[in-house]
Amino acid sequence: MERLKGKIAVVTGGGTRGIGRATAARLAAEGAHVFITGRRKAELDEAVDSIGSAVTAVPGDITDPTDLDRLYDMVRERGQGLDVLFANAATASFATVETITMEDYDRVFAVNVRGTLATVQKSLPLLNEGASVILNASTAADHGTPAFGAYAASKAAVRSFARTWANELIGRGIRVNAISPGPIDTSGITELVGEENAAAFKAKLGADVAIGRIGRPEEVAAAVAFLASADSSYLIGTNLYVDGGENQM
Repeated sequence: MERLKGKIAVVTGGGTRGIGRATAARLAAEGAHVFITGRRKAELDEAVDSIGSAVTAVPGDITDPTDLDRLYDMVRERGQGLDVLFANAATASFATVETITMEDYDRVFAVNVRGTLATVQKSLPLLNEGASVILNASTAADHGTPAFGAYAASKAAVRSFARTWANELIGRGIRVNAISPGPIDTSGITELVGEENAAAFKAKLGADVAIGRIGRPEEVAAAVAFLASADSSYLIGTNLYVDGGENQM
């Protein structure tokens, strides 16, 4: 532990009861001071209460440039630059090619693609030499899951960003990598399918995974902590699957 002692980290979507919060907790446990952002202040406050003084919450929306500026201004005020960025915030919805609206498409791509781009772009002046940038992609980008086309396409774009930005930033000693979680037990699943359908949906997802269950947010957080640390110093532009073997077996 404490592989990130003295480091500064940012986790977008860090208040949600899932990958973001679990990752913020893990990075803090590894010694980092973590700035978290998200649209729901109550959830951010819960995250601070559960993790403690190693976390600073900055309410905001990654699709709003002003909110991102406020986040990075607070990081700048700490005076240590930025060592770890986990661009995690995302949204999803179900809609087939027959039923999807342009509003559905715009909402998903505004958060998952444009928001990720803005999150990384605005961090660039703060990123220290040797910094690690981790983008949250998804195994959905590799599947043809019906009614999940916009989300899958947005995550394919995120995966592509990781390759390109790894090449563009390598000269500064900055490593860019992606993770691709499989199905993970988060509140986002419940929000997507409804409370009454969540248990059955999770069971179905788990049945399709080689390990026989869906993942825990803490398991993804452990992978992010690895990519954030010097333990992954020879990884750049990679896509680390955290999927229980879903895409591997």
